[in-house]
Amino acid sequence: MLKKSRVALCRLLEAALIIAVLVLVLDVLWGVITRWSGTFVVWLSGRGVEAWNFMPRGQNEFSEEIARFLLIWISLLGGAVAFGEKAHLGVDYFVGKFDVAAQKLISIVGQVIVLIFAISIFIVGGIDIVINNMQQTAPALGPQIGLQMGHVYLALPVAGVFMIIFTVERILELVLSKEEPVLSSEEGGLD
Repeated sequence: MLKKSRVALCRLLEAALIIAVLVLVLDVLWGVITRWSGTFVVWLSGRGVEAWNFMPRGQNEFSEEIARFLLIWISLLGGAVAFGEKAHLGVDYFVGKFDVAAQKLISIVGQVIVLIFAISIFIVGGIDIVINNMQQTAPALGPQIGLQMGHVYLALPVAGVFMIIFTVERILELVLSKEEPVLSSEEGGLD
């Protein structure tokens, strides 16, 4: 039951990330096209040719900013997805030498450490950063659409919430399971 909910949540996050990456690629492509067309217009003007009025005169000021902001969100949410799917790096060579009960205890302690980290850094620290930056407008998008820098940094607590959900689910799995081997290559560890 817990595994199905984690998988569904990961799939939802993956779909959001796919859309965000698509928007990022289109945005960067638009920035490259507008930068090139601006160079072309300047080149034509230098030779006495009047360029078409509809051609952009340079890179749009907001395309680079959108790309940076999307990259922040994609990185943090992508990390949460990797954590939820247990695709993060884990070196369990020495832990694999212990007996099963010790492996289970070490896994639980590791998850508790991750939980503390997610709460303190991502949630508490992230909310502090969001609140402190809600008065600062984004340089290019702020005047146009009212985007505050706090909205950009909101990626920290959002990713933290997902990491906490996945960590609590993993702790419950470990505590409630009667399975023998806890560590395996499917859990992200190296055998």
